[in-house]
Amino acid sequence: MHPCIAMRFLFLLLLWIPTTVMAQSNMEESPLRVGVVGLVHTHVHWILGREDRGDIELVGVVEANEDLARRYMEQHGYPMDMVYATLEEMLDATQPEALTVFTHILDHRRVVEVAAARGIHVMVEKPLAINLDHARAMAEAARAGGIHLLTNYETTWYPSVHDTYQRVEAGHIGSLRKIVVHDGHAGPQEIGVNSEFLEWLTDPVYNGAGALTDFGCYGANLITWLMKGQRPLSVTAVLQQIKPERYPKVDDEATIIVTYPQAQGIIQASWNWPFSRKDMEVYGQTGYVHADDGSTLRVRTEADAAETRLTVPPLPTPHDDPFSYLAAVVRGDIQPGLDLSSLELNLIVMEILDGAMESAKTGRTVYLP
Repeated sequence: MHPCIAMRFLFLLLLWIPTTVMAQSNMEESPLRVGVVGLVHTHVHWILGREDRGDIELVGVVEANEDLARRYMEQHGYPMDMVYATLEEMLDATQPEALTVFTHILDHRRVVEVAAARGIHVMVEKPLAINLDHARAMAEAARAGGIHLLTNYETTWYPSVHDTYQRVEAGHIGSLRKIVVHDGHAGPQEIGVNSEFLEWLTDPVYNGAGALTDFGCYGANLITWLMKGQRPLSVTAVLQQIKPERYPKVDDEATIIVTYPQAQGIIQASWNWPFSRKDMEVYGQTGYVHADDGSTLRVRTEADAAETRLTVPPLPTPHDDPFSYLAAVVRGDIQPGLDLSSLELNLIVMEILDGAMESAKTGRTVYLP
């Protein structure tokens, strides 16, 4: 080989190697180190039983109830030496980058304030907080600590929800006029939740309310998102105890009406449905979209006299899973903005839930400042 050609080949090779190494390094970015705080919320099985995608690594679990911890660790094949009795012990020992929180709702604030002081990102299970005061304190701590604070809802990962939003955004049904969201089941005792979950879920000290907190948050979240982060003008709510013998301390039936200048939202949260449901109806000036479940839509527009039934394909990663999404946000690949999980949107959710509690107590419509 001619010396000049050889030198040029060597020069190009030296340029190529670092680029290749960098590309390979980006592709093989280490998994996000995640700690699980609390096992008393049975949604924790979502992360404990999740198949390994290579995007997160569980490094520690906080749970003071040793019996509960042992049951869940054995069920999912994790060693007991991953479990710590206190949050501080787990943080010191494992140095996680982010936390997923499955405690009772009252404890969300304490976990966030401890984590934020150490610069550790947090995703809590819905709703964000037990009340608006706690939510605002958590937001202040998160901002001061420079961390992301996200809220996880099952419906966030429904393809039907996102397809509905896109149809509204594209003007397929005209300007929004009414959004009706139904969430709930036959009741926590009726569906057989375990004693550790039931104990706090039906206690207003730890959950804030009953069906209002447990399921009303879904509707508040989806309606606020579809309304692009608008705060409602007013909140009116009716709470009932249809089964006081089962749920003496909290409501088991909640209906919330939120109003906007040209639209209305109705949230129906219940522990009295004959079956489990998470669905919504979205009506515009010229048509409607009904999201019957996570993947099924029924659509009728002005251009189509007949209703069309559609099956929506799965969402792409990382938008199909809360923990993939958490990793993408922490790594800077996604900016939450006004996403369903975002802090800003969920602060408005807490305004709605607080307004609903006040409305139900006073029997009056609450007008938001």
